[in-house]
Amino acid sequence: MILLTVSGKTDSYVQFITILILFVFVLGITYFVTKWIGGYQKSVSSNANMEVVETLRMSNNKYVQIIKIGQKYLAVAVCKDSVTMLTEIPGEELCFSTGSTGGLSGFRDILTKIQKEKFLEKEDGRDE
Repeated sequence: MILLTVSGKTDSYVQFITILILFVFVLGITYFVTKWIGGYQKSVSSNANMEVVETLRMSNNKYVQIIKIGQKYLAVAVCKDSVTMLTEIPGEELCFSTGSTGGLSGFRDILTKIQKEKFLEKEDGRDE
């Protein structure tokens, strides 16, 4: 009877480890397939003549977008069932930024910047 209890616990641990390994395996496959599909979609949707430059959400299902078509910039209103051209915008009137990351190239740069800021706060005695 004692052997059954030890064997039952061993079986439980083996089942748990097996399920954990399968979960990590499925998670890894999902990660790589998602990266592959993202790269594929990016290459398929890349056009040399059309690009959405900026989007501003006005309300639910209503947006104003600046679109570059060829060498022209157009402002359009996008609603649930319609797209309406508002005006053409001269390119020299637009302000282009490097993005919301402040010119940082990736996650590692953002993390490094945050760590430096935390270190400087601790040096200045501003630690919360």
